Amino acid sequence: MKMPLAKLKKYFVVDKLIYHSVDLSLYMVSAVVEGEEYYIADNSGNFLKSGKLIELQKSMAQVQATETVLRHTSPYDEMVGGPDKTGSNAMEVPLGDNKLY
Repeated sequence: MKMPLAKLKKYFVVDKLIYHSVDLSLYMVSAVVEGEEYYIADNSGNFLKSGKLIELQKSMAQVQATETVLRHTSPYDEMVGGPDKTGSNAMEVPLGDNKLY
């Protein structure tokens, strides 16, 4: 699901802010609000994305979150002849406050 950044800023505190490492130099952002995860969009309805993580962090500086992480999911965890994967291989690294306000 998608949520505009303007609407997200109206929440006092969100449960979790997730910066997704999508590709070598592409990041997107989502937020967990009341148990639901929403990808964040700009005022035009386009997903917020950037080649620089710091740019996304600056745009999200006014959003308070209980937890902030960088999430990376690798597509390269399969071995030929190995068992099927049942769980996610997502890795989450906690991010601190960079004081970008």
